[in-house]
Amino acid sequence: MSGSFTFVVMLAFLAVVVVMAGVKVVPQGQQWTVERFGRYTRTLTPGLSLLVPFMDRVGRKLKMMESVLDVPSQNVISRDNVAVTADGVVFYRIDNAAQAAYEIDHLEMAIVNLTTTNLRSVLGSMELDHMLSNREVINDRLLAAVDAATTPWGVKVTRVEIRDLNMAPELQEAMNLQMTAERHRRAVVTKASGQKEAEVLQAEGEKQAAVLRAEGEKQSAILRAEAREREAEAEARATREVSEAIKSGDVQALQYFVGLKYVEALRDVGNGPNSKLVLMPLEASGITGAVAGVAELLKSTAGHSGQG
Repeated sequence: MSGSFTFVVMLAFLAVVVVMAGVKVVPQGQQWTVERFGRYTRTLTPGLSLLVPFMDRVGRKLKMMESVLDVPSQNVISRDNVAVTADGVVFYRIDNAAQAAYEIDHLEMAIVNLTTTNLRSVLGSMELDHMLSNREVINDRLLAAVDAATTPWGVKVTRVEIRDLNMAPELQEAMNLQMTAERHRRAVVTKASGQKEAEVLQAEGEKQAAVLRAEGEKQSAILRAEAREREAEAEARATREVSEAIKSGDVQALQYFVGLKYVEALRDVGNGPNSKLVLMPLEASGITGAVAGVAELLKSTAGHSGQG
């Protein structure tokens, strides 16, 4: 009886061992490789999988999720012979579990060393100013180089980021002084440019004002000339009419013309700025005759109009 019980126990134990050796549960985010007698046969994906007991075994357990690696700090000599300390991070993802397991040994160490050597190469080919102001360019160049090198390993490098770029304190202080001087120079240039623009605008304004004044004076001169021309035409026409009246024997028109000029001359003398009192000999009969001539001329003009 005891022998039968022992056999059952051993059989149950053997069954448990067989089940444990043949049934595998792969967690989400992982893939396992299967080896049969030491040779790779297939890859187990997340979920329940069955193996041939004592023939198949799990080779490598790989995480398929995106992972990050720290790139240790290292000294780099730039193209213009400046010592810079740089470090960074690498983000990668395994796309092919079999290649990552059997194409490279110590995958993470290989990625870190590969990134380190490419970081030195990229930064060493750049000058310090270009290095500090073009981190995106550095990241892109590192990503292209490292991703191309890790593709045969079944690895996809998604991002390479430069985390810190440090330099000696003396060099940092010199750069700060240089930046201060550059900003001061820009301020002086900006101020000078502003003054120049202000002077140019003022000169343009004065030029336009002078042009407008000249245009105004030109128009005023034209108007004065036209007024004098009309006045001369009127004077000539009046003189011509008086001459015709004298030829026809009408002396009153001449008296009217002379009297009108006489009165205008007296008005101009009286309106002078320095004239307070004007004393001059006047021939009363001349003025009376002129006024009488004007009156007679008006009467004759009115008579002719009534007859017409």
